[in-house]
Amino acid sequence: MPKMKTRRAAAKRYSLTGTGKVKFKKQGLRHILTKKATKRKRNLRRAGILSASEAPRVKRLLPYG
Repeated sequence: MPKMKTRRAAAKRYSLTGTGKVKFKKQGLRHILTKKATKRKRNLRRAGILSASEAPRVKRLLPYG
Protein backbone atom coordinates (compact mmCIF):
# COMPACT_ATOMS: atom_id res chain seq x y z
CA MET A 1 0.00 0.00 0.00
CA PRO A 2 1.42 3.43 -0.90
CA LYS A 3 2.19 6.12 1.63
CA MET A 4 -0.60 8.53 2.50
CA LYS A 5 -0.04 12.11 1.37
CA THR A 6 0.07 14.91 3.92
CA ARG A 7 -1.87 18.09 3.15
CA ARG A 8 1.04 20.51 2.99
CA ALA A 9 -1.10 23.56 3.75
CA ALA A 10 -2.22 21.96 7.01
CA ALA A 11 1.30 20.78 7.86
CA LYS A 12 2.56 24.37 7.64
CA ARG A 13 -0.14 25.65 9.98
CA TYR A 14 -0.62 22.89 12.55
CA SER A 15 1.55 20.48 14.52
CA LEU A 16 0.74 17.77 17.03
CA THR A 17 1.92 17.72 20.64
CA GLY A 18 3.15 14.61 22.39
CA THR A 19 -0.28 13.98 23.87
CA GLY A 20 -1.97 14.33 20.46
CA LYS A 21 -3.40 17.81 20.78
CA VAL A 22 -3.27 20.14 17.77
CA LYS A 23 -1.06 23.21 18.17
CA PHE A 24 -1.23 26.35 16.00
CA LYS A 25 0.15 29.89 15.85
CA LYS A 26 -2.34 32.57 16.80
CA GLN A 27 -3.41 35.19 14.28
CA GLY A 28 -3.10 38.95 14.57
CA LEU A 29 0.64 39.45 15.07
CA ARG A 30 1.76 40.32 11.54
CA HIS A 31 1.01 44.01 11.07
CA ILE A 32 -0.82 47.01 12.60
CA LEU A 33 0.87 46.26 15.94
CA THR A 34 1.04 49.82 17.27
CA LYS A 35 -2.59 49.98 18.37
CA LYS A 36 -2.48 46.58 20.10
CA ALA A 37 -1.63 46.41 23.79
CA THR A 38 1.68 44.88 24.87
CA LYS A 39 -0.14 42.28 26.96
CA ARG A 40 -2.24 41.27 23.97
CA LYS A 41 0.81 40.93 21.71
CA ARG A 42 2.63 38.88 24.35
CA ASN A 43 -0.30 36.45 24.63
CA LEU A 44 -0.51 36.14 20.83
CA ARG A 45 3.10 34.88 20.77
CA ARG A 46 2.17 31.71 22.62
CA ALA A 47 0.92 28.72 20.66
CA GLY A 48 -2.80 27.99 20.76
CA ILE A 49 -4.39 24.58 21.28
CA LEU A 50 -7.20 23.66 18.92
CA SER A 51 -10.50 22.74 20.55
CA ALA A 52 -11.31 19.04 20.94
CA SER A 53 -14.25 19.30 18.52
CA GLU A 54 -12.11 20.80 15.71
CA ALA A 55 -9.04 18.60 16.21
CA PRO A 56 -10.28 15.45 14.37
CA ARG A 57 -10.78 17.45 11.13
CA VAL A 58 -7.17 18.64 11.19
CA LYS A 59 -5.76 15.25 12.23
CA ARG A 60 -7.25 13.71 9.08
CA LEU A 61 -5.08 16.09 7.03
CA LEU A 62 -1.92 15.10 8.94
CA PRO A 63 -1.79 11.30 8.71
CA TYR A 64 1.74 11.02 10.12
CA GLY A 65 1.51 13.84 12.66
